[in-house]
Parts: sequence; structure tokens; C-alpha cells
Amino acid sequence: MKTTIATLLSLTLASGILPAQRPPVPAAQGSSGTIPLGIGGTIIDGQTYYLVNLAPELAFGKLGFGLDLNLRVSTDGKIRKEDFDQGYDYLRMIRYVRWAQKGDPFYIRLGQLDYSRIGHGSIIYNYNNSPSYDLRKVGVALDVNMEKFGAEMLYGDFGGAGVFGLRGYVKPLKFTTFAKLPVVNNMEVGATFAADFHENANRRYLGPGNIIDDGSLSITGLDVGLPIIDYPIFKTALYFDFAAIGGYGSGAMTGITFNFSGLGLVTLSGKYERQFLGDQFIPAYFDALYERDRFIPLDSVAFTSKAMVLENATGSEGYYGEVVLDFLGTISVVGGYSSPVGVRNAGTIHLELITGNVLPVVQISAGYDKRNVGSVFKVDNNSVLNAEVGYKPYPFMIVSIMYQWTFAERIVNDQVVGYDTQKRVEPKVSFVYSF
Repeated sequence: MKTTIATLLSLTLASGILPAQRPPVPAAQGSSGTIPLGIGGTIIDGQTYYLVNLAPELAFGKLGFGLDLNLRVSTDGKIRKEDFDQGYDYLRMIRYVRWAQKGDPFYIRLGQLDYSRIGHGSIIYNYNNSPSYDLRKVGVALDVNMEKFGAEMLYGDFGGAGVFGLRGYVKPLKFTTFAKLPVVNNMEVGATFAADFHENANRRYLGPGNIIDDGSLSITGLDVGLPIIDYPIFKTALYFDFAAIGGYGSGAMTGITFNFSGLGLVTLSGKYERQFLGDQFIPAYFDALYERDRFIPLDSVAFTSKAMVLENATGSEGYYGEVVLDFLGTISVVGGYSSPVGVRNAGTIHLELITGNVLPVVQISAGYDKRNVGSVFKVDNNSVLNAEVGYKPYPFMIVSIMYQWTFAERIVNDQVVGYDTQKRVEPKVSFVYSF
């Protein structure tokens, strides 16, 4: 097993970078979609519920949306209150609404944000705005891509103050006599502002009666990207990022991206990044585990926070590598790993697997994130896992099982006093209508 893992990591680190973007799914030109009706059960932390689930995914031209409607009833006939205990639960039923696809001239998505990023990912990378099923949030991601300039925007939570990111970029050579130069005329210069406006974003606990609260936490960044090769079958570019966290430290990241689509049915893309990190700086600060890590109560008084980890971070060199393998625009495999150089059990791993509808009888969708990696596949308090495996005995039927390892708030006297791991197992049979 150790040899296999080492081989996979070496392949990851030998690759280059875009921010290894997932290949966009072509937008439907007409109307299409699936409407699955699922019947089964859910086991959440040992409690069993009967389940009726309706989760349609529909597309009308560039407009697409997905819903997630669940009715869970316990074995004693009570509806699970956690599914309906927030004032905006009706919005949680909307998994997403989108216009177009990322990479199009104009793209917007409302709802859950999964593995979201801004720019090369030096500040916001693989950010997930919903730390658990019961803490799902509604956010927005928006891109504007013009020939000479553009912008990316993200906001994590319409229900309250949260993570915000905005990056604007320009291609300066497009405005000069060098506009007709091939490849390098697409050189890109960008600037990013990101912040967390949550009340706990910058709180640190130094001991009983000694709590520092500096309000919101903000990060600014500058980046430059220079294309080197730009052929239809192969593209590669260099980039340099600099970021500074307000009141803390700064760091620089430099890397190379690549995208190879000359294998016919297969596209291979990725990135390799070298990091030069000062004291009190963490790259990709807003990541997959951020919503949980922002503020973790230990009891009714003491707590830990991401800001406390940041305050104690020491300067180092690090690296990040990621590979994305796409087959037929449907099967996608993603693997990424980052770590300080020469430090054991301090890395962060990110894995994804999506098979879509290409395989005849099997569907798999999985995402896994873990920090402080020691034993890679041992899930613990540093892990988030979402996985679903389905078997299609008939085109209109899917027999599936879902497993989630996430986090839920521990509430005492209406106050959050900690987080507990939440394990959710959901076997069901779905009858699917496709058009």
C-alpha cells in the first residue's frame, strides 16, 4: 500500500498546473435532465430514518438547476427536525442554479459551492461553503471572461456574513502593438481581494479571560500568468502569485500548468507549484475544511480557530501538485497533494472521482479531503468524505448507497460548544426518468 501511494504521489508531483481546472461539461442546447425518485433509508449517527428523496437535475439551454428534496421519518413516525430547523431551509432544497459553465464568457452558480477556487488558488482553493449536510449554505460563484479582461467572484453564505473573494484580471498586451503576438499576448495580470466577514473569523483564545477579536480577516494578492505553449492539443503556462494576510504574514507561489488533449478521448491536465511561505502565512487559506476550522469551541469558554493556527505558523518552503484526468467529458479523476518541504504528517490531500453515465451499469461520485496527512485513507477529525456508489440493473433504476463523513455542531443551551463528526449512510432505490 505504501508503495502504491508513493507512486501515485510521485505521478502527481511530476505534473504541471493550470489551476488544474475540471474540464467543463458542454451546456445542453435544448432541454435535458433526469428526475430520480428515491426510496430507502438514512442512518445518521446510529439513528435510522425512512427516506423519500427527489433530486432532479434539469437543463434548458444554458440554464441548469438541481434540487435535493428529502423527507426523513424516524422509526417512531417523527419527521427529522434538523432538515427543517433553519429559517431558509427552503433555499437549502435548491442544490444549485447555474447559467452556462465555468470558462464561458458569463457564468453564475447559486447554491452549494463545491471545490471552488479563485485564480491560481493561492488564497481560495477547493473551498466548500457547506461543512455538513445539516449546515448547508447558499452562496454564489460568478465569472466574467472577456477577450481583454475579466473577473471572478465568490460569496459563501447568503444566510450570514461569510467568505468573499473577488479577482479582476487584465491582458495588458491586448491593448498594445503586441496584441498580434501569438501565445504571449494572452499574458494575464490579476489582483485579488478575499475576506471572511464572519464574527469568528479573527478570534484567538490566549487563556481564560484573554480573547483577542480583530473582526474580519482579509487577504490581498497579485498574480501574473504567462502562456508558453498554446496548441489545440497542448497548452502550458507559467505563473507567479504573491499574497499577504492583513495583520499577519505573506508568501509567494510560482508554478507551471499544463493541459494535454491529444489523446483523443482522454484529457490530462494539472499543475505543480513551489511555495515560499513567510511566518504567519498559510497558502490556500480558504480551503475545503475552512468552514469547520474557522472556529472550533472546546467547551463553553475555550476554543481554537484557524486564526490561531495562522498566528503560530512559521516560515517554510512547500509544494503543491495536482493531476486531473478526464475521459469523454464525463469520467473525471482528480488527485492533489500539498505539504511543507521535509515536514512529516503536515500535508493536505484532495481526491475526486466522478464516473457520470459512461459506464454501463455503475455510477460513482466521491470527494475526499484530509489535512495533516499521516495515514492517507484513515478518516478522522481532519477529514471530509462524500461518496456514493450506484448500480443500474435497468436504465430506469439505480440501487445506490451513500456514505458521508462530515461535521455537525454540538449545541448546548442554544450555543455551539463544539463540533462532532457526523456519519451518514444512505441506501436507496431510485426510479429515474430521463429526457
